[in-house]
Amino acid sequence: MTNEWIERGTKVIMNTYSQFPIVLEKGNGVYLWDDDGKKYLDFVAGIAVNALGYNDSDYVKEISTQLAKLQHCSNLYWMPPSIELGEILIQNSCFDKIFYCNSGAEAVEAAIKLSKKYGKKVHGENCYEIITMKKSFHGRTMATVTATGQTKYQKGYNPLLPGFSYVEFNNYNELEKAVSENTCAIIIEPIQGEGGIHPAEKPYLEKVRSLCDKNDIVLVFDEVQCGVGRTGELFAYQLFDIKPDVVSLAKGLGGGFPIGAMLATQSKADAFQPGDHASTFGGNPLACTAGKVILKKLLYGGVLENVQEVGAYLKTKLIELQKKYEMIIDVRGQGLMLGIELNCSVKNIVKECMEKSLLLLGAGENVIRFVPPLIIGKKEIDKGISILNEVLQQFQK
Repeated sequence: MTNEWIERGTKVIMNTYSQFPIVLEKGNGVYLWDDDGKKYLDFVAGIAVNALGYNDSDYVKEISTQLAKLQHCSNLYWMPPSIELGEILIQNSCFDKIFYCNSGAEAVEAAIKLSKKYGKKVHGENCYEIITMKKSFHGRTMATVTATGQTKYQKGYNPLLPGFSYVEFNNYNELEKAVSENTCAIIIEPIQGEGGIHPAEKPYLEKVRSLCDKNDIVLVFDEVQCGVGRTGELFAYQLFDIKPDVVSLAKGLGGGFPIGAMLATQSKADAFQPGDHASTFGGNPLACTAGKVILKKLLYGGVLENVQEVGAYLKTKLIELQKKYEMIIDVRGQGLMLGIELNCSVKNIVKECMEKSLLLLGAGENVIRFVPPLIIGKKEIDKGISILNEVLQQFQK
């Protein structure tokens, strides 16, 4: 059936992805099965999305119960799930208000719009410029692809939106020089994902925070990939003890159910008034119910502790591989958001691991990314590392 599904899919689905030639049918725990019954160990988790893996009983039960009650009714009315999820996020963060949407790109888009509204409100009409980092990734909408500091994602979409500039990540001097009286926001991923798993340096973030305070610039952290427990803390900013004004979340927040959120401190949130921004499906009861299950498992079900312990274990195993293979030139990341940089393309390595039933993901041309479900155990880590080791032996020169 695999070839038949692929043939049917090719006829109707736009060619925007370089898809692997497998058809996934079901999942359980940290494993997936294709339509031929082949079992895969999943170190991708829907690209850092499926925090609880697959078929979590509480996740399925709570969403199903909510579906039988109410699936959608519009933000023109109050809905308990969106209020309850908001309360959990606000009570466990430095933020005061939340805006719901459907994806990471939308969450960053909301942060961009809020920052511009705030800049114009406090500094005047010309305060709309935004500084982002080179090698960053912020989404695929016109605003967020413009914000993305990688030209390969911007090809064919000129003219891009005006007002964006890019500086080297972790280079404070270059950032400081780029700031002007018209700068309304600085957007940073605490750990760059698509750019190759590059963590920010704490002294750098401390200086950026002071710079934003001095000039009343909105500091936005894009935690779409690195947030919601991925690093072992609920928010990635907590790793650095640096509080942003705004944060964008998605991916793991819904555990596979589409949801995005933008959180802000009160003074920044006040820049939005009724009618300034909206999302038809944002905050719908099903997505927020999914989010509640994820947050409760992270905070009270031992998942954050598991990420810290198993993430450290995985990093140790990757460092052991680095000592064994000269082709691995770096190991970096935090928690269960790790990457190994190689001195060669990783495309064929990822493909061969898939053949041996391990799903991996690249982050650029020469980085393999490890973002498995947050519930993964050491036993599965050992199994995955064993497969990767076997494949690396084949590629060793």
